[in-house]
Amino acid sequence: MRHASSASSLPSAALTWWLGATAAMVAVMVALGGLTRLTGSGLSMVEWNPHHLLPPITDAQWHEAFALYRQSPEFRLVNSGMDLAGFKGIFWLEYVHRLWGRLIGLVFALPLALFVLRRAIDRRLARRLAGLLALGALQGALGWYMVASGLADRPQVSHFRLAAHLVLALMILALLLWAALDAAHLPARSGADAAKARRALVAMLALALAAITWGALVAGLHAGRIHNTFPLMDGHLFPPAGLSLSPPWLNALENPSAVQYVHRVLALTLLACLTLLAGWSRTARLGGATRRAMLLAAAWAWVQAAMGVATLLLAVPVPLAALHQIGAVVLFALLTWGLHSVRSG
Repeated sequence: MRHASSASSLPSAALTWWLGATAAMVAVMVALGGLTRLTGSGLSMVEWNPHHLLPPITDAQWHEAFALYRQSPEFRLVNSGMDLAGFKGIFWLEYVHRLWGRLIGLVFALPLALFVLRRAIDRRLARRLAGLLALGALQGALGWYMVASGLADRPQVSHFRLAAHLVLALMILALLLWAALDAAHLPARSGADAAKARRALVAMLALALAAITWGALVAGLHAGRIHNTFPLMDGHLFPPAGLSLSPPWLNALENPSAVQYVHRVLALTLLACLTLLAGWSRTARLGGATRRAMLLAAAWAWVQAAMGVATLLLAVPVPLAALHQIGAVVLFALLTWGLHSVRSG
């Protein structure tokens, strides 16, 4: 007889692969989201219709979708000369982005329902995974809330909603990865310096999240297309236009020059801290997984910084900017892995 409080009877390998695959799909989703933004495709679908899976198929359906797009601010103010062929060019990437999100929901929800019905996972894990499913639904609604901000008066989504959409995606990814690592039954202890490493990794995750958040604000404000020099900002440590708004703190959120400055400072601080942490890990009394996670995170932070600088100097080329965004996801995942290896209990 099974008891609701017993450990999951589903093989840990199956759980690990399922949750890990879903986490990988979320990472791909973030990459697709970056590409839709960078290619100007994100506002091509002006209706949400989360229950629709098929794209326009007939000529009449394509003309109907294009007619809806022609009513949007983006068409009127930016793409007024676009024909149907051009519309199809920006439509497909946004369609794939939305379809991929719905596929993630199905890949997660259908097995979860089956596991719960068969009592293959205990109640605690079922509630935890149901919470993740709810977060996924919230992410879909937040995505539309973001898109809707660019369909009202001006063809540009709110940079705050864009940042919130990216941060929630990272939270979902981290929680999925954590659950997958839990399912793998990896050891929780990692040596005598584990408590110090735990505190350091929590701080690094918070700093990484702040840097990524300001990176999203940079993207939303198109702030990467100004001050395309490094390490100085057009010859200045701090951009002269960086304090043009009042009150002064508003500049860090609304002023493109100041937002880029804050992102630079956060990213360089993270790079320095991760480098120091990797150096400490080589002599600290840590487990192998923790040490590897710290060393890999520091090494990747240098790659990520190089991609960021190159993206800036080249005025945001699409392929490099997309790689820089997915690089942030990789760094966040490495830090999550490291923290899991020194979790308490």
